[in-house]
Amino acid sequence: MSKYLISFPSAAMRVGEDELAAVGDAARAVVREAKDAGVWVFGGGIDESVPPVLVDREGRVTDGTYPQTTRIEGGYAVIEVPTREAAVCWAARLADACRCAQELRVFGDDPDS
Repeated sequence: MSKYLISFPSAAMRVGEDELAAVGDAARAVVREAKDAGVWVFGGGIDESVPPVLVDREGRVTDGTYPQTTRIEGGYAVIEVPTREAAVCWAARLADACRCAQELRVFGDDPDS
């Protein structure tokens, strides 16, 4: 079994205010189905009102982030499924619910798990 990250940036979801409740309901329905199927690991959205910080190895906190990751926002889900095809199916279901394409990435296997 492999873990997959399914995500989208906030700007990709272009729905009107009148559609937000329906999109939220549809996305939560897919999440419930993934949980019922036993493939859900974790998910959520980035709180864009809280700016990122960098924490170094001594625990010092600096405002900001790496230049290449200044725009990490939106929604994220991690699932664990036996095949890439299964991951594509779940990503398609989330794309339909959120009304925008989803990015799919596979995590490297954890040798200790």
